[in-house]
Amino acid sequence: MRAGGTRSGSSEQRVWVVPESLRGALAERYGPVYSGPEAERRIRALGVFGSAGDRVTELAIRLGNLPLLGLVDFKTQRNEPVDPTVFAPLAARARRRVVNPAGMLTEHLRIAVREMVASGGGLLEVDGEEDLGALALVEALPAGATVIYGIPGAGVSFVGVDAATQEHVKALVAQMEVRRLNLGPEDR
Repeated sequence: MRAGGTRSGSSEQRVWVVPESLRGALAERYGPVYSGPEAERRIRALGVFGSAGDRVTELAIRLGNLPLLGLVDFKTQRNEPVDPTVFAPLAARARRRVVNPAGMLTEHLRIAVREMVASGGGLLEVDGEEDLGALALVEALPAGATVIYGIPGAGVSFVGVDAATQEHVKALVAQMEVRRLNLGPEDR
């Protein structure tokens, strides 16, 4: 947005693209991974947390512990259908939609995450892929919060937010290739 709160006529934005050399580092596990009843027990016990992924967000809602902010793209790794109505409790707080292509972290996604965390959270629908949104959650959530995301075939990863994890995310983002792309409207 330009000064004065008006949107720019251009929809070009900065994007951080994951280079091939960074794919291995991004695939590493940065927190403990739990599955089954242990994952459910830990999700029920979470205080402030954010979730990146349809299945983990759905699981948290089903368990009665809503994340502050849930990032979803209405797709799963196994292409199983996702019922969008399951996210209604989060959408009731606030709902926003951003474009974020696979293998990228867009400026608009990072901004939307920060703004939604600051304003009380809700549901952030991602047109594209929400996986790298976990990085934006670590950047935006307060120290002491947790970020959860699914690891196909393994379970749920729990990453505690603190100065060290935020610095780690900052270092990962700094290794990405920055481009400027026209991806359409800022958000919907």
